[in-house]
Amino acid sequence: METVWFMIVAFMLVCYVILDGFDIGAGIVHFLVGRNEGERATVIRSIGPVWDGNEVWLLATGGTLYFAFPVLYSSAFSGFYLPLIMVLWLLIMRAAGIELRHQMDNHLWTSFWDFVFTFSSILLAIFFGAALGNVIRGVPLDATGYFFEPLFTNWGVTGSTGILDWFTVLSGIVALIALAVHGASWIALKTEGEINIRARRIVSYGWYALVVVTVLSLAAVLQVRPQLLDNYFVLPIGWIIPLAVIGSLVAIKMFNARGSERNAFLATSVYLAMMLGGAVFGLFPNVLPALDPAHNLTIYNAKAGDYGLGVGLIWWSIAIVIALGYFTFLFRTFKGKVVVEDHT
Repeated sequence: METVWFMIVAFMLVCYVILDGFDIGAGIVHFLVGRNEGERATVIRSIGPVWDGNEVWLLATGGTLYFAFPVLYSSAFSGFYLPLIMVLWLLIMRAAGIELRHQMDNHLWTSFWDFVFTFSSILLAIFFGAALGNVIRGVPLDATGYFFEPLFTNWGVTGSTGILDWFTVLSGIVALIALAVHGASWIALKTEGEINIRARRIVSYGWYALVVVTVLSLAAVLQVRPQLLDNYFVLPIGWIIPLAVIGSLVAIKMFNARGSERNAFLATSVYLAMMLGGAVFGLFPNVLPALDPAHNLTIYNAKAGDYGLGVGLIWWSIAIVIALGYFTFLFRTFKGKVVVEDHT
């Protein structure tokens, strides 16, 4: 049962990264694709009907984590208290940037909230990537299952570690570039004209950066946590994941060059899913590795009771069918291109 819930949490996390990922990515490239207030408003409108619904996946993932692995929830949320508060404020700022920019017909007011939207989106991507880097690297868990990390120490990955070091910062840069490409591919899918051309150009140029940081991150992971490969040798079917990463990178380049916007967006989605899935596959059965392997939190010592997990699976199955039905309806309702309005 704990393995089932591990896969459920991983599935929900992947859904969040893909769905809210293009919202965050749209914010990252907001000023690059939108050269005036009308074009930037178009970027906002391309995510307007769905961005707040996409964020619900983050809350749902946190709630599922709390239900299925309460020890992990309590340990991670106490140890990562400072960055989680920063993420909370960034989520608030991003939402404010979207909702408040159109409340006044004033250039200074609109430009300020556009900046807030972009700035918070950039930092969110970096922080989320750094969070994944911390999980892959491991945290200083003690025998009680708790830990504390300052924001940074000596930037090393051993000894007295901080939330930010060279490895977690690299992970943040990977997330920043990957979400920027993902967001630009969404904007290309939802717009036409000059915005579409600029978005596709960002995908084209960003692809080279994405290939570079993907290779660098793989080399860094093998240096920091080579044990991540153990599961791949035990279950060789896992090698499909890195092959899918390579295939998705090729597909992004090919479909973007052909102007096949929908397929390019699907390719960036597969890339994000496989990169995250590859980390999850390698970490199993750990849910929060420790710098001292004796203190690892696993699906076995962090799980809730078997009876609760069994009953919860029934209710989760009902809820996920409703949620997937709602999101299918939502995206079908708001399909099609967003037209630039005249703001002159």
